[in-house]
Amino acid sequence: MAHRFFRSVAVSALVAAMAVPANADSFAGPYLAARQASYGSDYANSARYYSEALTRDPSNPALLENTVLAFVALGQMDRAMPVARKLDAEGFQSQIAEMVITSGMVQDGQYSELLSRLENRGVGPLVDGLMKAWAQIGRGAMSEALAAFDAVASEPGLSGFSAYHKALALASVGDFEGADEIFASGAENGLQRTRRGVMAEVEVLSQLDRNDDALALLDEVFGSDLDPELRQMQADLIEGNQLPFTHVRSAQDGIAEVYYTIGSALQNEANADYTLLYARIAEALRSDHIEAILLTAELLEALDQYELASQAYKRVPADHPSFHAAEMGRAEALRESGKLEAAIEVLEQLARSQGHLPYVHSSLGDLHRQEREFEAAVASYDTAIEIFEELEQRQWFLFYARGISHERLDNWEQAEADFRKALELNPEQPQVLNYLGYSLVEKQIKLEEALDMIERAVAARPDSGYIVDSLGWVLFRLGRYDEAVIQMERAAELMPVDPVVNDHLGDTFWAVGRKLEAQFQWRRALSFVDEETAEEAKPDRIRRKLEVGLDVVLEEEGAEPLKVVDGSDG
Repeated sequence: MAHRFFRSVAVSALVAAMAVPANADSFAGPYLAARQASYGSDYANSARYYSEALTRDPSNPALLENTVLAFVALGQMDRAMPVARKLDAEGFQSQIAEMVITSGMVQDGQYSELLSRLENRGVGPLVDGLMKAWAQIGRGAMSEALAAFDAVASEPGLSGFSAYHKALALASVGDFEGADEIFASGAENGLQRTRRGVMAEVEVLSQLDRNDDALALLDEVFGSDLDPELRQMQADLIEGNQLPFTHVRSAQDGIAEVYYTIGSALQNEANADYTLLYARIAEALRSDHIEAILLTAELLEALDQYELASQAYKRVPADHPSFHAAEMGRAEALRESGKLEAAIEVLEQLARSQGHLPYVHSSLGDLHRQEREFEAAVASYDTAIEIFEELEQRQWFLFYARGISHERLDNWEQAEADFRKALELNPEQPQVLNYLGYSLVEKQIKLEEALDMIERAVAARPDSGYIVDSLGWVLFRLGRYDEAVIQMERAAELMPVDPVVNDHLGDTFWAVGRKLEAQFQWRRALSFVDEETAEEAKPDRIRRKLEVGLDVVLEEEGAEPLKVVDGSDG
């Protein structure tokens, strides 16, 4: 049913986006600019240009609906509302306009009017059904509300949504026994254990003076992997404190939860543009719904709207337990937008205020590594590793990343130790096998072990061009040139414009006597070199090979000569 609801909104919006105003020629500039902005999820310019187009054609339903969409995506409900009401007054049906209008009625406490409106029109079966139930609670009609929740449960596939909201509704009016009964039989009702749902259940158990059961539930679901908010709940429970029920405090909170619940369910199934509408409505109805704010930010990141995502993350208060998650998200959004220095500054400040969190330091290390600040990266990884009380398999990446940083600093002894520690934690990790194996090849040491590692990496990732290239290269270093050609040709198929892969293929061709083909590959490699790949590709060395051949270059470098292979094309 949730899929059917999404489809109706998506189709409505798509039709609106594709509809051409009758007099488009008279304002082609703003109209086309708005369309282009919409395709790129550039909501600010989309809102600007659609609003401008509306001044020329104020009753055009396509322009009206797209303007509403843009304002909601920006979180500007005050600007979306009059446009939505105009759509409604003009007699046009629009689900996004309905979402805006009904959310406004909720904010105004017009629950009786909302129920009347939902009898004739609405957003969709799931949203409408749950809104009716919460609207009855807003009217103080609990019996009618419970019947409305049960009506939703009767629809195929919606029992889990209904059960969750019915439990929240009972808890919101103090019926914690009833809420606990629903949570306890959750599997029978199709209730899924989300992080937020488990936290609500924990609060219900605590309200029933069952802190031990609440602690057992936290341990069962999350184990020792507790974020700061969950850890605070755990600490309060251990101290014997009774946790207040905070998840839903009113009918308006309940309807905000409706939009957040559906938005979360759609996050991995629907386009981010449309899922964003749910998150924004949830925010509008409950400004302190931190999970909705974080969902909004994540969706904006997925849409490459990094500035808007950064603004969303910044709305999480510094005293909230999820502040660290928001700041880490903001740092990532800044990084994605190319503002690496600003991203590093955000994480450095977070490391000072919440330095006890290892993943803050590991994320800072990752940013330093991307900036090629390898000494700073090592220091951050050192701190992260020191904070972990005991190492688990998932910490393999810390050692792998620190190993890369050491390797780039020419600290090979430390780098190799880190790579081997990463493999100790995760023995068949293909990235580590490949990196360590390739590094051994480049140093021309332990080549048989390197070959074994890379063969295992290829078995795990047979379609990875980088790893197949490594296999070809170790075979080349071992003098097994015919075998190397096969692997390098495969690598070049997988990564046809990579300069290093093409350079390696050129070397293997040269080694088997296919010298014209070797020169062709070296020229291809040079054509693909850019600022990012220049250090590894070594374009000056490639040019020298084109001038004098690989044999002379190896002699100039004091390297071992190639085995002699006759060829007819050289």
